[in-house]
Amino acid sequence: MSGELSLNINIKEPRWDQGTFMGRAQHFFMVTDPRNILLSSETLEEARVTVENYRAGIVKPGLTEDELWRAKYVYDSAFHPDTGEKMFVIGRMSAQVPMNMSITGCMLTFYRTTPAVVFWQWVNQSFNAVVNYTNRSGDAPMTVNQLGAAYVSATTGAVVTALGLKSLAKHLPPIVSRFVPFAAVAAANCINIPFMRQRELKYGIPVTDENGNRLGESANAAKQAIVQVVVSRIGMAVPAMAIPPVIMNALEKRAFMKVSRGCSLVFATPLCCALFPQKSSMGLGSLEPDLQERIRKTNPDITSVYFNKGL
Repeated sequence: MSGELSLNINIKEPRWDQGTFMGRAQHFFMVTDPRNILLSSETLEEARVTVENYRAGIVKPGLTEDELWRAKYVYDSAFHPDTGEKMFVIGRMSAQVPMNMSITGCMLTFYRTTPAVVFWQWVNQSFNAVVNYTNRSGDAPMTVNQLGAAYVSATTGAVVTALGLKSLAKHLPPIVSRFVPFAAVAAANCINIPFMRQRELKYGIPVTDENGNRLGESANAAKQAIVQVVVSRIGMAVPAMAIPPVIMNALEKRAFMKVSRGCSLVFATPLCCALFPQKSSMGLGSLEPDLQERIRKTNPDITSVYFNKGL
């Protein structure tokens, strides 16, 4: 056993302290790294085997601690934390920067005509629907009908919101019109995310104790998780969509704007994900009364529960 990696490394939790913003930021810079989407299926499978074997007490000969953490973050970037399933590539958080950079650029450029607004809002909300479903909390599957209804509701609501805002801005100064895409995205996030995660609001998401032992499902926890994700997603859009309109009239044809949007997204995505811990918590008293009662009977010492908020 001499020279083998210790089995006491807790890779169920992030490498950095999640009780601080900086610790969460370091964690999400790793998870959202755009280079992760370029990794081959073989590399992802190797990371999965390394992580799952380590959790089972099996250490590959010669494995170092840095290699283990690298495998853990490759695994986290591509596999769902609750189901363990490989996530659809454009739904992964590592795809956020390249996808959003392309879509945001088009939304800020082609905003003057109604067909353009409809098309790019539909593209954006279709992408968001994929991301929201891919990064949902919990391990309960959605049926095809449920998924279809959620998608139609989310994209329709978002596009209608965008058109309504465009109509209101029609008689306002051009600079105000440039904020329509951001306002539409912010409002649409408030519609899209709850619709795509409506099953969680109805049936709840798993809540656990601090050691990960499942205690039940809570719709109240789902509400808190969804609010946190909505706030984070709106925050991600601010650097790329709310700030550029101020200077875009003068610079829209220069490459500088494309570069600056890209750079802002590289930092905005992980920093906004880090606003709230991935493993969020809430007081026992905030849960549904029947769930509180069940937990108190079986675990009288528990005062807080934990859940995956999704991304």
